[in-house]
Amino acid sequence: MTRRWLAEASHGTLYPYHLDFSLGGPMRGYSISKEDYLKRLRRIEGQVRGLQRLINEDTYCIDVLNQVAAVNRALQSVAVGLLDEHVRHCVSDAAKGEDRDHADAMVTEATRAIERLIKA
Repeated sequence: MTRRWLAEASHGTLYPYHLDFSLGGPMRGYSISKEDYLKRLRRIEGQVRGLQRLINEDTYCIDVLNQVAAVNRALQSVAVGLLDEHVRHCVSDAAKGEDRDHADAMVTEATRAIERLIKA
């Protein structure tokens, strides 16, 4: 398996791609648990549909707000999991590499992602 880094043109953000042609091409750090993430996101999608139903049925405000909080916690859990895998795979691989500037850029990118999660 070889590794290649691609820069997104609009943001200059570096994205790692694991090139494993036996699997059909690029692989993200979360690829191993992709099905788990998809299951969790489908569950969250169902919770959001439930919120729509609660509003449509004129459910008591606090009950709706409790469900909104549950959806937020579920999304944060997904985000923390993705961030964890990003640090363990993408950032760790960059830190082990020879390009110090690239490693520093990956740490900065992860730090900014953490800042966004904290502010959310």
